[in-house]
Amino acid sequence: MFKLRYILYTLILSLIMFIAFKGIDLMKNVSNVDQEKFEMLMNSEYQKYLYDNPISASYLGDLRYNTKWNDVSLDKIKADNLHDLAIIDQLEKMDLSSFTEANILNFKLFLDQYKNQVELYEFKIYLMPFSHRGGIQLQHETAESLPLTTLNNYEDWLTRLENINTYIDQIIILARNGVDSGIVPPKILMQRVKKQLDFHNVSSPIDSPFYKVFKNLPNTLSNEEKNYITQRAQTVISEVVTPAYAKLIQFFNDEYYPNCRETIGISEIPNGAKYYETLARHFTTTDYDPDYIHNKGLSEVERIKKEMYKILDQVQWQGTFSEFLEYLRTDSKFYFETSEELFTEYLATSKRIDPLLVKLFKDLPSMPYGLKPIPMESAPDTTTAYYQRPAADGSRAGYYYVNLYMPEVRPKYEIEALSLHEAMPGHHLQIAYTMELDLPEFRKFGGYTAFVEGWGLYSESLGDELGMYKDPYSKFGQLTYEMWRAVRLVVDTGMHYKGWTRQEAIEYFLDNAAKTKQDVINEIDRYINWPGQALAYKIGELKIKDLKQKSQELLGEDFDIKEFHHQILKDGGIPLYILEENINNWINQQIQ
Repeated sequence: MFKLRYILYTLILSLIMFIAFKGIDLMKNVSNVDQEKFEMLMNSEYQKYLYDNPISASYLGDLRYNTKWNDVSLDKIKADNLHDLAIIDQLEKMDLSSFTEANILNFKLFLDQYKNQVELYEFKIYLMPFSHRGGIQLQHETAESLPLTTLNNYEDWLTRLENINTYIDQIIILARNGVDSGIVPPKILMQRVKKQLDFHNVSSPIDSPFYKVFKNLPNTLSNEEKNYITQRAQTVISEVVTPAYAKLIQFFNDEYYPNCRETIGISEIPNGAKYYETLARHFTTTDYDPDYIHNKGLSEVERIKKEMYKILDQVQWQGTFSEFLEYLRTDSKFYFETSEELFTEYLATSKRIDPLLVKLFKDLPSMPYGLKPIPMESAPDTTTAYYQRPAADGSRAGYYYVNLYMPEVRPKYEIEALSLHEAMPGHHLQIAYTMELDLPEFRKFGGYTAFVEGWGLYSESLGDELGMYKDPYSKFGQLTYEMWRAVRLVVDTGMHYKGWTRQEAIEYFLDNAAKTKQDVINEIDRYINWPGQALAYKIGELKIKDLKQKSQELLGEDFDIKEFHHQILKDGGIPLYILEENINNWINQQIQ
């Protein structure tokens, strides 16, 4: 009897164990299926992004949608929001228990992306479609990133131009709804847009900004093809493009501009204060509120100013701090007379930096970069420089764009710091290197402003370790750039959250940095136009510097600057809180 009971007990136990283990296997299978679904979803959503954003696709080197403009209709915007909600629902039902470590990070970032989009949708900022730093009036600059070498390339661009009427109509509808909702930009910025729109008020097609790319056709085309392209371009511009822009100009001047607001802060639009709080979190990838960021900016301004006073002592300056700033802004020895001289110095500086990078980095991107002047149509209204990433397919290098407008306001002493930020080891190194990593496309070609711009600003500080800034004025230039980003924390929060006027922001900037008045005005207007974005630079840089200091203190003689930089860059652009987790884990592994 005992033996029979023992046999039955053993059989039952075995059955329970079998069911339990089978259940675990089934759970694993479910989780693995979810991982496969997630990987497919990442790919399909990236393809959807390219389809929905043909201008961005062109910019990345994907030419499949080169005849199309973005659909910015209200119906499409609403449909995209519903799509985002559906994706969030799908993701939140997934079991991550068998996900790889890499995919867990991918999942976190992917889900956050959609949650952020849904959160921002509620503020209806899409009803402000005009910006002096981009947008419909500057769409001719899209051609700058296109591979215009073959007949098909030019025909695609011309077909896109033939469809611009629909795009402009959609912009007008968004703007009208913005007026009705009280969601309109500051009038002071729209004055710049008015001037930019005037470039399209032409009597001859060859005077249109859109004709610029047809003036010097490449030798890869035959004479017959060149004649065909120029004739078709003139027809499309005169019959489609110029009339479409005439309609836009009339709407803008008669209906839109008169209804734009006199105030500058985003808090002045409906639900604007909450919107700015949201932007502060999104751009910095922290939980910092605007008040904390404002106070952090004030303390950084005072710290950097103390460093600046050391330079004044070094050059034996006898006057006040403000007099020194004015001296830097006005003395001709600090400026080039011509745009050509300025461009040559940018080029020489960049190429002087490149060979030094092996001192600090174990991994460098294979993709090269070049220098280009900022197009003159937008140069008066934009900042000192910017970076354009390489094409995804490798067909276009990265480019460091520099502003040659009014060389008499572009100081020599800023060139080293600016080049370190925009080219190497700043944006080009970080972005081109990320594109070579084994990452899903949304991470390869995306990123977080706090990381990307934080790295750019941190790169400026590496000039000391690379043997740059030998001239005290050049070092002051680097401190000026660091001060510039600290000032941003103060004036951005000041204007958008604390009721500062535009003039108050300009004066605070001029009192604390040697930037020329032209640059300062352009910068302040940029912050008005793009609330919250300017907060990311300094917050990101401070986090990287804090992590570097922590690593040096805990690792001591075992600290390796090349390895530290590798750890910072190896996952591409990530939120600051994840970066901190990663570096802490790396430190702990080194110590153990």
